[in-house]
Amino acid sequence: MAKEKFLEFIQILEENKGKTIGTIIGFVIAILVLTIGFFRTLFIVLCTWFGFYLGKKKDNQEDFREILDRILPPGREK
Repeated sequence: MAKEKFLEFIQILEENKGKTIGTIIGFVIAILVLTIGFFRTLFIVLCTWFGFYLGKKKDNQEDFREILDRILPPGREK
């Protein structure tokens, strides 16, 4: 009986992956805001997003220097 309920619960989670992931992320952010504060949580979220962004670009085999040139001002070449 408990195993059937657990499998049904897992099936519902799999059918609603976006909602499940969004809920978990929202819950974690809420806990972080309550424990370490808003601005520290915002910093963690921004760093995480930036890491995800760079990782996604690398997965798409984009040139890392080109990515940095778009994000940061171009430097002087010697």
